Amino acid sequence: MHLAVSLNIAATGQDVLDFGQISAFVRNLEAAGVDMVIISDSADAPSTSPFEATTLLAALATMTERIGLVASASTLAHQPYNLARRFASLDIISHGRVGWNATLRQNPREAANFSRPEGFSDDDFRRRAEEYIGIVQGLWRGWDADALLFDKVGGRFHDPDKMHVLDHKGEFFSVRGPLNVARSPQDAPVLVMSSPAEADREFASRVADVVLIGERSLENAKAVCEELRHFARGVGRQPGTPKLLVTAAAGSELGADQLAVLHASSGCDGINLTLPADLRALDDFTGRLLPELAGAGRQHGRLRGHRGLGSAQ
Repeated sequence: MHLAVSLNIAATGQDVLDFGQISAFVRNLEAAGVDMVIISDSADAPSTSPFEATTLLAALATMTERIGLVASASTLAHQPYNLARRFASLDIISHGRVGWNATLRQNPREAANFSRPEGFSDDDFRRRAEEYIGIVQGLWRGWDADALLFDKVGGRFHDPDKMHVLDHKGEFFSVRGPLNVARSPQDAPVLVMSSPAEADREFASRVADVVLIGERSLENAKAVCEELRHFARGVGRQPGTPKLLVTAAAGSELGADQLAVLHASSGCDGINLTLPADLRALDDFTGRLLPELAGAGRQHGRLRGHRGLGSAQ
């Protein structure tokens, strides 16, 4: 069973997690064999967040060795070139353990901070997000694995035949490329998508490496899994790609046995457990549920490796 833990560090109450608390929690997850931790820092209501999620990942990468590190980042808050470069850099820092959780829903509070007080129409936002994600993935593939030569004697920095200029001109963006960052150690950072709406599922099944399914009922979760797998087969994805994780809240009533039933009954590839920025919730999870889950994940090497995803397409 693949196992992820999602931690939202945006606090709407009294608790504001400091770096020591967050890093200790992530190291506990790693020691228990959890595959990846997903960090987000947004909330619909006014909130306090101690760190920007991708910056936090850079620090966590230096304090961990095996666990996958995923940050949520909005397509509204970043230009695609800058975001692609940031995650490519993080992947090098972490030796191939980084992923981007691309949210496909706009947050009105966020849009107002980035010169879009009116936001986008749902259709425009969807088309813009799809174009954005395509640009980021294209930039990640801009260098072949052996493109950078660093040949001082011959005076060649790279092999021009192994550098691919994106030269994207679309409805919302114009991006030439390539990135001025070397190719990712795992070919490309892992692309995660959370709770895609019905209109986004075909797109998610086509481009995502991991999809987090947020359906509350077991019946609906199973139906979404089947739909996503149907779409993936239709576009010729490799069997078992994308990986599908059903999301569950890590409350006090949840135990390892219930998670095993949820995993088996939903037809998914694993479980994504969500936690708020609440010290009591973190302590309860670490002291009660995490020991029961120890060894449930599949950690080894790079994030693509222990997710069973193979090379980037």
